[in-house]
Amino acid sequence: MVKKSFKLLIIILLTASAGVYAADFPACVSVCSIQNTQPGDTVPGKQAKPKKSKTSFAGKKVTFENFDQQYERAMRYYNNQQYLSAAGLFEDLYPLSLGTPRADTILFLFAHSYYMNGDYEMAAFHFRDYVRRYPNTERTEDAFYYGTSAIYKTSPDYSLDQSNTEYAIEQIKAFIDAYPNNSHIEECNTMLDALRLKLARKDLEMLILYYNTDHYEACQIAAKNFFNEYAYSPLMPEAIYYLVLNNYEYARKSVERKKEERYKACLDACNRLLLNYEETKYTKEVDRISKEVQKQLSKYNKNSQNN
Repeated sequence: MVKKSFKLLIIILLTASAGVYAADFPACVSVCSIQNTQPGDTVPGKQAKPKKSKTSFAGKKVTFENFDQQYERAMRYYNNQQYLSAAGLFEDLYPLSLGTPRADTILFLFAHSYYMNGDYEMAAFHFRDYVRRYPNTERTEDAFYYGTSAIYKTSPDYSLDQSNTEYAIEQIKAFIDAYPNNSHIEECNTMLDALRLKLARKDLEMLILYYNTDHYEACQIAAKNFFNEYAYSPLMPEAIYYLVLNNYEYARKSVERKKEERYKACLDACNRLLLNYEETKYTKEVDRISKEVQKQLSKYNKNSQNN
């Protein structure tokens, strides 16, 4: 504060000696203020840069009077693939269109604009709303498909909660049941396979975790459930492989009176892979373990014969 006052006094003296009129004094103060401006401060005489509005649509609010004009603008956005702008304008148009022949068209294009822009949660919500409100239009089937596809696209990575994945599976099955001859059926089956694979991977990772943490019996239960649930999954060889490793370690670390039974369980798992699947990246290792297990079991056979 003292420094600023001192600078101001110097300026007054300098301007007086230079013959500067009192009318020019505010300009001098302005220069001084600018020189002491810190980053982020507003410079006197210079307006702050206005923030852009999210949606302006030429500054016109959608009303009944300009409805047709704004609808045409929304359609131009949509046809030019400016989907975010189209969605915002369709959103304003839709409440005014309720009860008119254009309502279902606007809601469909509204939802589809979100879909094409990659906002699948919003797209799924509005497509479901369309199917609920307009169950018997020429667009209902497409709305059901796009809504289902949007839900599919919200399915997270397998390591996260899979509620959306399970919901997507339900919706895809419902679509297939409702429209078995739809042109998107093959795509729906592909989506189902991908979602089921994701669920299988999550369950398999749990099975592997049990093995890695020496929870051998829990791993066996998880493997049994996996085999029942995902009998035709491409992850089956990997699941069997980890069951083999699990059973082998479990047998090796067991008390003597339990070893024979558990080695047999390991051999069963080995045969499940070796007899039911062609060459896999696990075959060589499982074959090695199988031979080692058979050696161990031959000892118990000899002992039983001698007794």
